[in-house]
Amino acid sequence: MKETALPFHDRHQAGVVLAEKLAPYAGRSSLLVLALPRGGVAVGFEVARALQAPLDIFVVRKLGFPGHEEYAMGAIASGGVRVMTPLHGLSVTPEEVAAVVAREQDELVRREQLYRGHRPPVSIEGRTVILVDDGLATGATMRAAVLAVRQRHPAHLVVAVPVGAEDSCQALRSEADEVVCVATPSPFRAVGLWYKHFPQASDEEVITLLEEAHSEHELAVKKQKNPFPPQQAHPPHPRNALVDGLQQHLHALTGAAHDYDPLMQLIGPARFALLGEASHGTQEFYRERAAITRRLITEKGFTTIAVEADWPDAWRVNRYVRGLGDDADAASALSGFKRFPAWMWRNTEVRDFVEWLRDYNTGRSLDTQVGFYGMDLYSLFASMQEVLAYLERADLEAAERARYRYSCFDHAGEDSQAYGYAASFGMAPSCEDAVVQQLREMTRRAAEVPATPGLERDAAFHAQQNARLVRNAEEYYRTMFRTRVSSWNLRDNHMVETLQALDRHLGASGKPPKMAVWAHNSHLGDAGSTEMSDRGEWNVGQLMRDRYAGDAVRVGFSTHHGWVTAASDWDQPPQRKRVRDGLKGSWEDLFHQTGTQRFLLALRDNSALRKLVEPLRLQRAIGVIYRPETERQSHYFHTHLAGQFDAMIHIDETHALEPLDKGEVWSAGEAPETFPSGM
Repeated sequence: MKETALPFHDRHQAGVVLAEKLAPYAGRSSLLVLALPRGGVAVGFEVARALQAPLDIFVVRKLGFPGHEEYAMGAIASGGVRVMTPLHGLSVTPEEVAAVVAREQDELVRREQLYRGHRPPVSIEGRTVILVDDGLATGATMRAAVLAVRQRHPAHLVVAVPVGAEDSCQALRSEADEVVCVATPSPFRAVGLWYKHFPQASDEEVITLLEEAHSEHELAVKKQKNPFPPQQAHPPHPRNALVDGLQQHLHALTGAAHDYDPLMQLIGPARFALLGEASHGTQEFYRERAAITRRLITEKGFTTIAVEADWPDAWRVNRYVRGLGDDADAASALSGFKRFPAWMWRNTEVRDFVEWLRDYNTGRSLDTQVGFYGMDLYSLFASMQEVLAYLERADLEAAERARYRYSCFDHAGEDSQAYGYAASFGMAPSCEDAVVQQLREMTRRAAEVPATPGLERDAAFHAQQNARLVRNAEEYYRTMFRTRVSSWNLRDNHMVETLQALDRHLGASGKPPKMAVWAHNSHLGDAGSTEMSDRGEWNVGQLMRDRYAGDAVRVGFSTHHGWVTAASDWDQPPQRKRVRDGLKGSWEDLFHQTGTQRFLLALRDNSALRKLVEPLRLQRAIGVIYRPETERQSHYFHTHLAGQFDAMIHIDETHALEPLDKGEVWSAGEAPETFPSGM
């Protein structure tokens, strides 16, 4: 066998050499090349091209030893896999390990979203998988990848690198079906020594190579299916015809009192109006949603508003709007929203709506007042305190039992993520049994309260709901270090559980309540009609439609350009950011081309319109983080609009939501180009 000449020129040349060693796998229909970003992607690109196989990424993060990050003390990979490597003569505390893992977990999630963009992960089950990197030093990163890939049941798993330490290559042979190390020089020292050009690969390079590989493979597949394409292709829908079709069906919103008459007709007798938003920081989304909700209350008898917010903080608002709290005004009632992102609910639009609710409820009996409730599950420790506070008033012995059960969390110091990490990786006991026992006790207690509507029954329900939240939040934080899909599904399932609990509680008198639900489009549209379903994710809109059919109406919002209030990274201050024009070919771009600034599309009962909007297109989703510099990868996903929503409201140019606590960054206007960016 010809000896490999070292050093390699660069990663691409190394990939070509590696592909020659893997030639027997070329052309297999089940073949998949998975590259470890960043450095492994250039190598994997050449391997996938030579073997005529699809290329995807598999993200793994090295755990650098604190203070000596060049030494790997382990690695983490998608799927919650963690591998630790002993470093003789060096010691590290569990707290230091937890800090490193938390940081690298955030980076792992960021890179998956950034690199893959709208494309879901390629299925691994039953396939021949070649796992590629640019080299093996300690092997910890590759070992974590192998363990994680194994969990997805490939038929055959190959580890392939251009160069590696002999002992690392040998160790992996017991875990992979085959290991291909082209060269194993000794002494090895470091991967970069065996390349002439070994610059740090950039995110842009990874994204470009993945897109190019995807395009090349799709083209190759099409050629195999149809080697003699027709001379002239005809597009199924000329753009101008599609825009003309939309213009015939849109209902312009002019600011008149009758603007939403078609929407009121569409909602009809339905009990759940799911009112979305395309960002958590757009003034018009909040303002129009409030206007629609006021009509639902005054014209259709809606008595419940459930929002994407923590239960204890929203309960304080609920008490204020019903004249039960101690707060002097709406701004004070909203002051419980302190956790990032506080501006989602501490803003001028919500403040004004809360004051309207208070005025509307004044003079009404408790059972006919409109309530304001939260349905999110981030308030793990705050909800524990609410349970204890209730029991200390109602039953001191029960309070002691609850305090003992919840003491299981004491080691986390009221840090939800610290608890989740420690419990997930066996560094501390799981509190699952304790929170389940407490929920059962609170459920029994609530059942013993007379069914007659009143403050006593509301207080018992509030305590029970907090116990339910603690139980679900415990599982959420314990699973968030495993897969994004698990935590997403748990969160949305909790939101639906909350809506069902409210339905039972408020409907106990015999009259089913009607609810307006406020949350992001990504929660309230039907996930089954978006690429979320390809990742195994479901959401509130899908679950509510499954359970309540036509009794749940889903309304989405969109914008083409303008301004938004968002942060550049988690826990960063809110900024007033410019929203870029909608991407060409996206729903936002298509709506912009109609030339109508504000309009409603009533989709559900209009078969001609549904046919127009059935094809898959990109849709923008801005959460509490907005990264214009990576907008395509960070903020767009594919949707079938006809199945996602029953109605869509488009406002072409929008403005930033005004926080009650602006801070210097927001008040200064658009952040400078040098301001830190993040997801």
